[in-house]
Parts: sequence; structure tokens; C-alpha cells
Amino acid sequence: MGLKKYKGFIFDLNGTMVDDMQYHINAWHRIVNNLGANLTLDEVKAECYGKNNELLERVFPGRFTAAEKDKLGYEKEQQYQQDFKPHLKLVNGLSQFLKQAHHTGIKNSIGSAAIMFNIDFVLDGLNIRQYFDAVISADDVAVSKPHPETFLNCAKAMGLPPQDCIVFEDVPKGAEAAMNANMDCVVISTMHTKEEFVTYKNVISFIKDFQDDFCKLLL
Repeated sequence: MGLKKYKGFIFDLNGTMVDDMQYHINAWHRIVNNLGANLTLDEVKAECYGKNNELLERVFPGRFTAAEKDKLGYEKEQQYQQDFKPHLKLVNGLSQFLKQAHHTGIKNSIGSAAIMFNIDFVLDGLNIRQYFDAVISADDVAVSKPHPETFLNCAKAMGLPPQDCIVFEDVPKGAEAAMNANMDCVVISTMHTKEEFVTYKNVISFIKDFQDDFCKLLL
């Protein structure tokens, strides 16, 4: 069957569907340093995975209550959306890729550590909600990536076994989550280098965007 075996595509959101990770990093950099963290942009980048409250707990262990972390996370997302909105667009080729997958009967889902506030920002801002059979957000899982729960929930919501799904990711923690879910992974090289993924044997391809020839082989 080769690459035609995949019946479900699972997309991470930030850095995968939209090239926005630098805006998240910049927003977090401002917030955590205003709170006294004194971190560089690269140090903040290394912490940009998982849920907002998990990031805050890693940077400020035990400092904030759950309610305070929720408030800070929401303030960060407001800042991110304000900064990124003028540049909101899908990664090159993704619009056509989604349409073609949907037309050929392949199920699409989003598996993201983002809150629905941010996922809605992209889906409704770009009018692409109709192409997705399922959306799993930070609110739908107990444990974030690299735990496999996010992607396993996507497969379950699409009614597919994990081995019939392929994950599109941009970060090592996401590739690790796909590996832990027994899923192959395609890495979009928006923010990280190939060398950062060498330990993840489930990564079957690296692409610059969805116009890559490899994407044509999947449909």
C-alpha cells in the first residue's frame, strides 16, 4: 500500500499549519521577563511546548495558582493574536492539500496544545473549519505532548486506528508524541533543523511546506 495506507492526517497547529511560532515566542518572552524570568529568546523557544500552564510552571515552579496561570496564558494569547493577525495565512500549499485530502476521503484532524481560543482564531480567520473531522485542543487532554494522548484522541475521534494516521509536526516534542502514539510523522522545517529529530525513527520525511513533492505521494 505504501503511502496510500494513511486514512487520517493529523496536523499540529502552530508552526505546522501557520508559521507563527516566532510570534508565540516573542509574546512569551515579553510576559515571562516582565515577571522577572530574565530569559533569552532561545531559552524561551526551548520552553515553547505543551500547555500554557505547563510552560509557566516550568519557568516559575510553584509561583502561580492555576487561576493565575490561566489568566497569564490568556493574556499571552491575546498578545500573540494581536501581533500575528496581520500575517495570518496557511503555510504554502496547505489550503490545496486540505481540500484534496477532504475530496479524496482522507480524514483530517488538528491535534494541538493550543487552547480553542487560538484554534478558532485560525480556523475561522481562514475559513477552513469545514475540512476537519476532529479538533483536539489543550482542553481535551490531561497530559500534553510528548505524551501520545493528543494524537490518540485525534485517531479515536476520526474512528481510525493509530497506525492508519500520519502526523504533521514542526517540533521534536511533537514528533516524539507521534512516536509514542505509534504514528509516522512528517516534519515541517519552519523552526527546527533535521539534526534535532535524529532520535525519532518514525519521522519519514522533512518538508519545507505542503507544496513539497512528498505531499503529492500521500494523496
